[in-house]
Amino acid sequence: MSDHKALSPVEKVKELSRGLRGDLADELAADTTHFSSADAQLLKFHGTYQQEDRDQRRERRGTDAEAAHQFMVRCKIPGGVLDGAQYLVIDELADRYGNGTLRVTTRQGNQFHGVLKGDLKATVRAVNDALVTTLGACGDVVRNVVSCPAPMAGGLREQVLSVTRRLSDHLLPRTRAYHEIWLDGEHVAGGPPAGEAEPIYGTRYLPRKFKVAFAFPDDNCCDVHSNDLGFLVVQEGRRLVGFNVLVGGGMGKTHGKEDTYPRLADALGFATMGEVVEVAEAVVKVQRDHGNRGDRRHARLKYLIDAQGLDWFRGEVERHLGRSLAPPAPVEVTAIEDHLGWHAQDDGRSFLGLFIENGRLQDSDDRRLRSAVRRIVETVHTGVRFTPQQNLLLTDIPDRRQGLVERILADHAVARPGPGTLSTVRRWSMACPALPTCGLALAEAERVLPDVITELEGELETLGVVDAALTVRMTGCPNGCARPYTADLAFVGRSLNKYAVFVGGSMLGTRLGTQYADLVPRERLVATVRPLFERYRDERLADERFGDFCDRVGVDALRSALPVIQ
Repeated sequence: MSDHKALSPVEKVKELSRGLRGDLADELAADTTHFSSADAQLLKFHGTYQQEDRDQRRERRGTDAEAAHQFMVRCKIPGGVLDGAQYLVIDELADRYGNGTLRVTTRQGNQFHGVLKGDLKATVRAVNDALVTTLGACGDVVRNVVSCPAPMAGGLREQVLSVTRRLSDHLLPRTRAYHEIWLDGEHVAGGPPAGEAEPIYGTRYLPRKFKVAFAFPDDNCCDVHSNDLGFLVVQEGRRLVGFNVLVGGGMGKTHGKEDTYPRLADALGFATMGEVVEVAEAVVKVQRDHGNRGDRRHARLKYLIDAQGLDWFRGEVERHLGRSLAPPAPVEVTAIEDHLGWHAQDDGRSFLGLFIENGRLQDSDDRRLRSAVRRIVETVHTGVRFTPQQNLLLTDIPDRRQGLVERILADHAVARPGPGTLSTVRRWSMACPALPTCGLALAEAERVLPDVITELEGELETLGVVDAALTVRMTGCPNGCARPYTADLAFVGRSLNKYAVFVGGSMLGTRLGTQYADLVPRERLVATVRPLFERYRDERLADERFGDFCDRVGVDALRSALPVIQ
């Protein structure tokens, strides 16, 4: 195992947890509103975060009232793929136990927010009854494995999704604790065979969370380079040859700590379809054995690779494999898709991509999006797939029923999919949940980004650059859940209502942005970046994206036009 002698407190909790059991069963049965801090750490491995309504925290400050504890339950859905029946169960659970909304994550999962402790077991059990799991959706294990969910004609993506599911199942924790605590000893969906050994994770599991993605060179919708481990498709014509193996990506950093940083993954080698599982296991085991267990800020794989070098890391992976890795193929990311609108599948069927702003699938007074999706799934018997851009695909729609789908959307005041219904800047925007549920949030994100985008839309129209192709992302803290550091433009929470502004990332997810301004008040965000769009209008090259322009000109040159922050 790692030779870092002073273990972090979380490492000690894992070591003493008896296979992630801790005192979870006893605490779950107790008539309390929350778990102890140690068991709250273990709860993450089971797919749940203990949270607090931070809006109510302010209201209760100075009173004797207990904190407004609640829980987020995350479903682990490899590739984001659900059949219609599974989706309808998840939709119903949002009302029965959650806050009446579904939250599509940037890793193609679903989150229930606002679940109370007394409803936790029933929620997890109901999810598993639908053959979905929450095991390993959080915690220091391999998280949800993401892959392009679009069922494009030709079948290549379905082949990759099959590998995605196989790898996800292989890397699930083997402990029986999940079944004992939540399912009364029954098997979890897609779970491991009976037995207590953890041959991949060991007794301490991984030093930190571990993210895996599959992507296509002509469609990097998964932001493959931002993952600890990535597999980039290599194909000859329409035949899948294998994957370039990428390692060492990760978005998180800590404000004011220059030794923490986002990083893009490096090419390690090549793997055929049949080699993916063993290569992934070897990479995970090297991180298990050598990752930093003393300082969680430096516990991700990217820091191990930077400390020891890529050649050393490749050697360790090859030692676990017992053979050399083939060199990577000359393949690079060239494009990205969001899969919104109508697209052809095979056999006279189509799929429809719907925009879900910041992943929050809900009904409002003037637009009943969640009800529309439910009605379509019930009526047309579609499948549902979540995308890494927090959107939703309705799949397997007979071409002859496209009109019915559009009528249902119209009846629920959901705009007909197609050109002109969304601005480019809104279409490519994303935010993490942040306040009031996330305990790490320093500032707002999901609740304020729509208004920021509206303001930005107005400025772009005034400047005559509504055609600007760019990704805009906002997070409430520097941990990077909405992948801000690869965006063309990003707002990262620094303190209450203040943000660091990053520019110059790549829409393709292949370049990191650079900090342009700091501690910018929420109400000054658009004013702060307006001079950049003025220069973009006047100096851009033909078909140049905003992030590419900022990178070409350079942040130092761009800062010369930075307005004084009031």
